[in-house]
Amino acid sequence: MTSAIEANADGLIGPTHSYAGLSPGNLASSLNKGEASNPRAAVLQGLDKMKRLADLGLPQYVLPPHERPNIPFLRSLGFTGPDARVLEQAWKDAPSFAAAACSASPMWAANAATVTPSADSADGRVHFTPANLVTNLHRSLEHRQTKQALDSLFPDAARFAVHEALPSVAHLADEGAANHVRLCADHGEPGVNLLVWGREAFEPWADAFPARQTREASEAVARRHGASGAVLARQSKTAIAGGTFHNDVVCVGALDTLFFHDLAFEDAAGTKAAIRAAAQGFEPVFVEVSSADLPLADAISSYLFNSMLVRIPGEDRLTLICPTETRDNPRSHAVAQRLAASNGPIGRIEYVDVRQSMRNGGGPACLRLRVVLTGAEQAAANPAMRLTDALHARLSTWGAARYRDRLTPADLADPALLDESREALDELTRILGLGGDFYPFQRG
Repeated sequence: MTSAIEANADGLIGPTHSYAGLSPGNLASSLNKGEASNPRAAVLQGLDKMKRLADLGLPQYVLPPHERPNIPFLRSLGFTGPDARVLEQAWKDAPSFAAAACSASPMWAANAATVTPSADSADGRVHFTPANLVTNLHRSLEHRQTKQALDSLFPDAARFAVHEALPSVAHLADEGAANHVRLCADHGEPGVNLLVWGREAFEPWADAFPARQTREASEAVARRHGASGAVLARQSKTAIAGGTFHNDVVCVGALDTLFFHDLAFEDAAGTKAAIRAAAQGFEPVFVEVSSADLPLADAISSYLFNSMLVRIPGEDRLTLICPTETRDNPRSHAVAQRLAASNGPIGRIEYVDVRQSMRNGGGPACLRLRVVLTGAEQAAANPAMRLTDALHARLSTWGAARYRDRLTPADLADPALLDESREALDELTRILGLGGDFYPFQRG
């Protein structure tokens, strides 16, 4: 058996973190639209969550925020002149595009890419396909910079394959690991890759909320990765209509355990049967929560399933790391307590404060990209991007000094914020050893 562990690569929250309500179908994003955010608190909350995982003994890496405002995008729309003038004119003449150019959405690294570990890939490398995220304009701007970040974190082409995103067309709409769960006997053993899709490429879709992942995109990613044990399952239409914009809002898994709401899949029985048939060397464990115990609305507002399900080194049972909103909701808290009190695979519940992210619809699981790595693969990853106590302290000092403690959507038009963000990112590239040409503004 090859020894491996599941690492986390979290998106570092950017200086333009705001509540602009850019994501239809994301109820929290819509509910808090226009409210003031606190970017400083947001970045510190994200860093503290990362340190929590690192302290538990799990490898933790940092993915840098993207350059925002995205001036090159606005220039591609015909705005000209100095950068501050471009931003000013965009907000005046095309405010929806300007808002998209300022979004800090790359913080949600669960959408950064789909990952296939070396144990499951045809060529024995770890494969990454950055998500094209074409359903929402502001997210469709991410994949090129995401690829650059993944190339920086995983530079050894003999061990890692970082692909380009799928073509940016609606037929191949891809939302990354937010719709992917891997089940296995042990992280280093071949597993089952559950890929959840919401619609077919040529299927008419008239519902109010979009189905963001196409079946064909999931098939293409599995094919290019040479992924073994692939199981495709349809996301529940009822769940999508209720505000489940990604399957990780109602489903999470780790090792042999799949923890999910009874409305996660269009055909739950068929999905479980397909997983059992694909599993080699282990018997999947299904922990299903009924709508009677936790109505879909409570599952979404509490983000019980958008928790991190992890095995802490040295422990036999899994730990579920939930947002504090799960504890604050009586129904979800009761479900979580029953899990911990049972003799099932989940033995402990912990809570983390990521309220700034939660108000935009992103829980603990949204903030991280899971990457299964062997010891040799860990050694080949960029050590400057791995979170240590020293790096956590340095980044916390950086965020506290560089980020505003209050930001409204109207503040995104402030040219001073453009300068502040660039100064922060320029310093960050030195902290993470990314070089002086990582961001477009650094390249001139």
